[in-house]
Amino acid sequence: MILKDYQRKVLECTKELLVQLYARREKVERMREVDAEMANSVDWVKQAFDAVAPNRYLRPRENGIGEKLPNFCLKVPTGGGKTLLATRAIDLVNTHYRHNQRGLVLWIVPTSQIYRQTLRALKDRDHPYRQQLDMASAGRTLVLEKGSGFSPADVADHLCVLILMLPSANRQTKETLRMFRDSGGFDRFFPREDDHAGQESLLREIPNLDTFDQESGFWGHQIKTSLGNTLRILKPLIILDEGHKAYSEGAKATLEGFNPCMIVELSATPPKDANVLVEITGKALNDEEMIKLDLNIQNSNSVNWKDTLLAAVEHRKKLEVEAMRLHEQGGDYIRPICVIQVERTGRDQRKSGFIHAEDVREYLLAHADIQPENIAVKSSQKDELKDVDDVGGLMDERCPIRFIITKQALQEGWDCPFAYVLAILTNPGSKTALTQLVGRILRQPYARKTSNALLNESYVYAFQRKGKDLLNEIRKGFGLEGLGDLQGHVALDGERKDLGAMISSPMQKQFKEAARKLILPAFMIRDGEEGWRPVHYETDILSRVPWVQMDASKAFDLTLREETGRGRMRMGLEERIFNEDPEAAAEPLADAASNLDYAFAACHLLDVCPNPWRGNELVRKVFAHYLDSNPRQIVSDNFVHILEHMRGKLGEERDRLAHEVFESLLSSGEMRFIVVSENLGFNRLPKERKIPEKAKRAWKTNGKQFELNLFEDVLEEDMNELENMVASYMEDQEELFFWYRNASRKDYRVQGWKRERIYADFIFALSEQGKVTAEPYSRLYVVETKGTHLMNEDTDYKRTVFNRCTELAQESDWAHLAPEMRSKRMRFEVIAEKEWQSKLNALLAEGVPQKEVTGGR
Repeated sequence: MILKDYQRKVLECTKELLVQLYARREKVERMREVDAEMANSVDWVKQAFDAVAPNRYLRPRENGIGEKLPNFCLKVPTGGGKTLLATRAIDLVNTHYRHNQRGLVLWIVPTSQIYRQTLRALKDRDHPYRQQLDMASAGRTLVLEKGSGFSPADVADHLCVLILMLPSANRQTKETLRMFRDSGGFDRFFPREDDHAGQESLLREIPNLDTFDQESGFWGHQIKTSLGNTLRILKPLIILDEGHKAYSEGAKATLEGFNPCMIVELSATPPKDANVLVEITGKALNDEEMIKLDLNIQNSNSVNWKDTLLAAVEHRKKLEVEAMRLHEQGGDYIRPICVIQVERTGRDQRKSGFIHAEDVREYLLAHADIQPENIAVKSSQKDELKDVDDVGGLMDERCPIRFIITKQALQEGWDCPFAYVLAILTNPGSKTALTQLVGRILRQPYARKTSNALLNESYVYAFQRKGKDLLNEIRKGFGLEGLGDLQGHVALDGERKDLGAMISSPMQKQFKEAARKLILPAFMIRDGEEGWRPVHYETDILSRVPWVQMDASKAFDLTLREETGRGRMRMGLEERIFNEDPEAAAEPLADAASNLDYAFAACHLLDVCPNPWRGNELVRKVFAHYLDSNPRQIVSDNFVHILEHMRGKLGEERDRLAHEVFESLLSSGEMRFIVVSENLGFNRLPKERKIPEKAKRAWKTNGKQFELNLFEDVLEEDMNELENMVASYMEDQEELFFWYRNASRKDYRVQGWKRERIYADFIFALSEQGKVTAEPYSRLYVVETKGTHLMNEDTDYKRTVFNRCTELAQESDWAHLAPEMRSKRMRFEVIAEKEWQSKLNALLAEGVPQKEVTGGR
């Protein structure tokens, strides 16, 4: 599964923290050998957190035996892929912190709905979430429930993921919960009952183990062989889904009492005292097409709730017609669903004056085209969705459900991107909350926009609500989903709170004709004898990379050193660790120290070398090199270090080979950088822009209004400070005809030899200074600006691609398929903040220093 940019940001930050945590913990452990008191005074968790997130406050935590507990939260809005990030986080923790791809993960969820969804996804070997876990464990994944038994061998040989609901983990009623009761299923994790020394030794090491209340005479304390005690021994990694649900004192004490090695929280709305490591905004999700916006609200003043429901039913029907048409044209399968909120669902609650689920069902069945199997009720007493979940879920093409009736049961955890319409039939004075239902209809199917605008937005139909109150509830709902920054995308009967209605910002009349004829070049690959299509990275570049030419020796330049520390001990997995001799108890297992898992290593390189057979060969070559010159123990100790070094070097090799493929395709004529008359969706300028009426407009740096932008309005949020300076400066130049702020992920892009497409910041159309020509402009500049803090290797890559584009745009036949562009010259530039003005001056003075193109073949 290809990650979105914001997901990469989350994982890169997580990896950086884990690397820091491991390094600082090991340093403290080495210090402990010399001065234990000084080592205990060092807060290595805070040091690591401050190094990665210096502007965020860390609230320290300890586990149940007084060890420092790394705990951090990933703040990601609803619809942002928190479960995918959780599976990736497990891999990162095991690789960079635990240094062991096996062991126990305790995955805690807050509701039964999330429990079922998570369990089903992680048990399905074809699901991307399970595939990620299998890649992290080299195919050795065990997904467990509370009632599942597992052995020390399972934990030693597998990545064991135990899924629990938060109420099951709450210690407030521990004596009534099975997981804290003595059980024969876990006795292999504990010393024998008659091994008094072993029992006492384990209690000294892990003093918070539950024991039977009375010392049983001669035998002393007896440890309960319960699941809860087993967790304490194994010191699991805890993944806390919807982490904000676990901040009561009881919940925190319970989690800390499991003696976790780390707690990773994922939440859209973490509490104030959460250790937020990285925060993703709703805008990031919207830019990546993860959510259905705008949210359109129709508020009915009718005295009959059936009128509101009818409007919702008719709109859902209209959406399904559009979805069927899209599917017939080769688009994704979508079956729009209407979620209906009622006031009563219980069997004995059907009374006059309240809208009951069965009232709604009867009304729906009165429609000729709605069948009983199209309707499902979800309540605390009746769950008609469960059977659907068991046979593929709501997104399965065989599923007939189009209407879901609920009161509150879908408020948390329910996830179906096919939900497009929310009908709110509750009485305006009802205390039944709708805030959390809003998030249930925001996920975009398949995490990508369709070609039909109606299927890219979501819809609310409300019965007799006060407009102001309704908007406040919706805005609160957006906040609860972590989407507070997108409140401007909520429209009530065509109006938008604070920002007004969405209006069309027209193209300025003097630019219309020129902009209509403007066609931008793209890298195109032959499609048939005479056809051309846009280049795709995976299909056209990556698939042609000669993996056999990857040079493993590029990763031979590491100097290894002996590692000390406690990262490879498997405590609690074999009886011999309970020996009275502490040295024997601390001895690492031979397997953990010496086994080099090449399959695991190859799996971790799939993102840089998708060919697993070649990846395995490369792994073996690299480790063979280091084993030739280093003891096996040192190579094993540096396993992760070598693997990460390989990833970087082989990534460079992949890009080198992809660049060669790219150039080879250009040389052979199989690929061209050309202008084609066909509208590709990104090679032409948009005809109009939709903007909020009251959104703040941008002004030039001198305080005057922009005049030469392609559209009449320039929004302040569309440009940062550097971009505003560049646009302001260019407006003062005599040669400028018009300029356009190219929208990232929506407008013109360039596909190079790396996966990420390049979206420039500006398109400038310029005339020749001092010349009178028939055309209003003769030069086009495609410009990307880079702030000083953003200059990196990616900047060099973009500059190389843009330089190549400039070269290719000077070829005599680059525009032979679009006569309107034959007389135009183009230049592509990446301009750094420190040189932006001098660079623009040079461009304006030089134009394009190549021969002028007068025509094509």
